[in-house]
Amino acid sequence: MEALRLTLVQGATRWHDAAANRDYYRALLLDHADIGDLVVLPEMFLTGFTNATRTQADTMDGPGVAWMQERAAELDAVVTGSLVIRRDDGRCVNRLLWVRPDGSLEIYDKRHLFRMAGEHHHYAAGAMPLCVELRGWRIRPLVCYDLRFPVWSRNQRVESAPGGMDYDLLLVVANWPAPRRLAWRTLLRARAIENLACCAGLNRVGEDGNDVSYAGDSAVIDALGETLVDLGAQEQVVTVKLDPAPLQTHRERFPAWMDADDFRIRQL
Repeated sequence: MEALRLTLVQGATRWHDAAANRDYYRALLLDHADIGDLVVLPEMFLTGFTNATRTQADTMDGPGVAWMQERAAELDAVVTGSLVIRRDDGRCVNRLLWVRPDGSLEIYDKRHLFRMAGEHHHYAAGAMPLCVELRGWRIRPLVCYDLRFPVWSRNQRVESAPGGMDYDLLLVVANWPAPRRLAWRTLLRARAIENLACCAGLNRVGEDGNDVSYAGDSAVIDALGETLVDLGAQEQVVTVKLDPAPLQTHRERFPAWMDADDFRIRQL
């Protein structure tokens, strides 16, 4: 494992205006001189959190995915974030894309749909977790409400992996409303501690078209639960470096994984 640099883009997503958001987020990135190995954008960063799939859904060969591929090539970095995607079968998913500079990509469809906002009526739930590797780090991406379900993100020992665990960094992209900011902050820290992994959460700021406000609070937490960076409530772009040495040392000195319950998640 090598040092990994994350660029967190905590933006105020424009409501239902994909073209404006493409211009807005590109400008934020071009104004930031220190781009890391991984650029993280919010959940549904081209639309805001919406159930208007009929008018707002994109496709895998549409402008949203193409924009992410262009930015990855332009920045020579992996770019990730989620989009509203209509699948070939007509169903829509809240899809996180992991886009590499060469244009290749991986996908993760949000597993836990936020029923309190009716998301489960408009989107299909994902069935498969995703683990990707960058600079020797194994990274497990989640989308917003997934953060509340610890079984789905449970880390396990994998002797053959570079860091000895299923993943080293839990990555959460979100549109997490301000009234529940305490839960957001608490769960990011809990997921890091219980999984002996770093945890990075990227939220948005501003207000959406449903008059829901967002306080940001994007953060990177180490495996002991200590905050490495906290972006507060303002629009900003921050790059933070993760050093693998403290993570590996903590896992050796505090091998709680040895006493973990053994189980397997049944796929949908």
